[in-house]
Amino acid sequence: ITFTVLLILVIVKFDVLWGAVASVLTVCRPLFIGLAIAFVLTKPCAFFRCHLDRLLAGTALKKAVIPLAVTLSYLLLFGVVAAVFSFVLPQLVGSIGRFASNLEGYVGQAQVWINDLTAWLHLEELDLSRLDQVLRDLFNSALAALSNAVPQLVSLTSNLVSIVVTGVLALVFSIYMLSGKDRLLAQCRRVLRAYTPPKVCRMVLEVTALTAGTFSKFVTGQITEACILGGLTFAGMVLLRLDYPLLIAVLIGVSALVPIVGAYVGAFTSALLLAMIDPMKAVIFLLFLVCLQQFEGNVIYPRVVGTSLGLPGIWVLAAVTIGGGLFSFLGMLLSVPVASILYTLLRQDVHRRLDGM
Repeated sequence: ITFTVLLILVIVKFDVLWGAVASVLTVCRPLFIGLAIAFVLTKPCAFFRCHLDRLLAGTALKKAVIPLAVTLSYLLLFGVVAAVFSFVLPQLVGSIGRFASNLEGYVGQAQVWINDLTAWLHLEELDLSRLDQVLRDLFNSALAALSNAVPQLVSLTSNLVSIVVTGVLALVFSIYMLSGKDRLLAQCRRVLRAYTPPKVCRMVLEVTALTAGTFSKFVTGQITEACILGGLTFAGMVLLRLDYPLLIAVLIGVSALVPIVGAYVGAFTSALLLAMIDPMKAVIFLLFLVCLQQFEGNVIYPRVVGTSLGLPGIWVLAAVTIGGGLFSFLGMLLSVPVASILYTLLRQDVHRRLDGM
């Protein structure tokens, strides 16, 4: 009776319960972000810890191995982020300035294309002579609206402060988790053994190990593949003498972190950036990227990532589609390892049931 009453309460008040759960998850966001950062830095920290153990063995600094490993891991993370921003931001600002300075030329070229198209289709020519002035007026109006929108500025400031506070708390949580990983895991195992039956405890530990291994393989494989793809894109664009090779290489590498969908988003954005300079360069870039994607998909990806996740291609596509539809970008990013875990658990349960028949 109690279970039935609770079930009816959940069904009737589902929106209230979901709002309460969403509020709790929002409050715990720094904890989740910190856990994600610590998980990403686990392997670099283990690498530094292993080498520091051998280097400082038998010395007075032996007790400082873990703090040094954690410090080196965060220095590596900050160095990579700073390098990416120092390379990308100047070129991005330069490309925007170049686009703004050549706006009249782009409008004139668009007028020529439209005139050619309308002549070929025997349509009346469209006049874009005032398009440049219209765009500038829209831009000035937008600036004026933003300058007068005090509530929006207050909201933006509040969101910025919230982001900064969340980032600082997440960083602190990640440092504590990474430095005390062994102690935290041991405490979690003791609590689990104390409050759950042996069968449930064993099952939870197996699922946790499978989850950690799957996410570790996925993150390592995706980051390695993104670095290789970005490097090959940069080398190819330099050889082809295309503009913005470093900016586009970073864009392609970052977008490659999202399975399947990321490649198309990166290709479209990069081609649009090149089309502002020369449409022919955009066509050459797309042809080069198609060839590179074929090489990467058939040669690099199987060797770097391979079938380590154990998820067939059709389920990868389904996972990305469903995850993106339900949870947007985060769903697309995490849907593949989650689907791989569910697929592995289902396969193990099917084999266990069939073997028991």
